[in-house]
Amino acid sequence: MSTKFRLAIGSILIGIVVLLIKGVAWWITGSVALLSDALESTVNVATAIAALVAINIAARPADATHPYGHDKAEFFSAVLEGVMIILAALLILREAWHGLLAPAPVAAPVTGIVVSLLATVLNAIWSQILIRKGRTEQSPALVADGRHLWTDVVTSIGVVVGVALAVRTGIWILDPILAGLVALNILWSGWRVVTESLSGLMDEAVSDECLNRIREIIAMNAEGAREAHDLRTRHAGTTTFIDFHLIVPGDMTVHDAHEICDRIENRLEESLGDARVTIHIEPEHKSKHEGVVVLP
Repeated sequence: MSTKFRLAIGSILIGIVVLLIKGVAWWITGSVALLSDALESTVNVATAIAALVAINIAARPADATHPYGHDKAEFFSAVLEGVMIILAALLILREAWHGLLAPAPVAAPVTGIVVSLLATVLNAIWSQILIRKGRTEQSPALVADGRHLWTDVVTSIGVVVGVALAVRTGIWILDPILAGLVALNILWSGWRVVTESLSGLMDEAVSDECLNRIREIIAMNAEGAREAHDLRTRHAGTTTFIDFHLIVPGDMTVHDAHEICDRIENRLEESLGDARVTIHIEPEHKSKHEGVVVLP
C-alpha cells in the first residue's frame, strides 16, 4: 500500500472521529456556531473519500486509452473538494440565518468548548501531516485536503472564541453572527482550492524555481550539443512533462545524439522523480541562439 493511499485512508478515519466529536459538542450546547463547525466536518469526510478514489485512479499505469497516465484524476478530486467546501458554507449560512431570526442561549458552554477544542487539536495535527506529506509525494489531492483541514482548524478556534464571548456577555446573537463569518471564510477557502486545482487541469507550467533547475540540468549534461530552445513544461500530479529542441552538429551521428538525450533524461529523472522528457534533435542551421546554452 502506497504512502498516499495510507494517508487518504487516515483522512477518512480522522474525519469521522472529528465529526463525531464536533457533533457531541453541538449536541451538548445547541450552539449554531458549533453546528456550523460540525457541518464542515461532514465535508471533510466526503472530500477524504473523494481523495482516496482519485489517488487510486491516478496510480493506475498508462494504457491505450490514457497513454499519458491518469495523474490528473487528483486535480479533479481537488476541484470536487472545493465545490463541496462551498456547498458546506452555504448550508452554514442557512443555519446562521435561522439563528439570527431566533437567537438562543448556549447550554453547557464549558463542556462544549472543551470537546470542540479536542477535535480542533486532532485536525491541526493531521492537517500539517497531510500538507507536508502531500508536497513530498507531489499529491494535489492530499495538499488540498490538508489546506482544507487547516482552514477548519482556524475557523474552529474562531468559533470557540466567539461562543465564549457570547456566554461571557450574554449577547446570544453573536453565536449565529459568528457562524455566518465562519461560512464566509469557508467560501473563500473553497474558491482558492477550486482555482488552484483548475490551474493544474489547464496544464500550468512548473514553478520558476523548478524551471531554473531544469535549465541548469540541461546545460550541464548536454555536452556535445550546441543549445536547447523552445523549452516547455507542464505538470500533472506527480508527473512533470518536459519537451524541448536540442541543437547538435550537423555531422553528429544518430547514436551520439541519442547518447546526449539519454544523459539529459536520466539527470532530469534523478532530480525531478517522475519526469516524462521529449527531445527533438535539430542540426546547427536551426539554431535560434536563445534558450539554454550548453556548458562546455
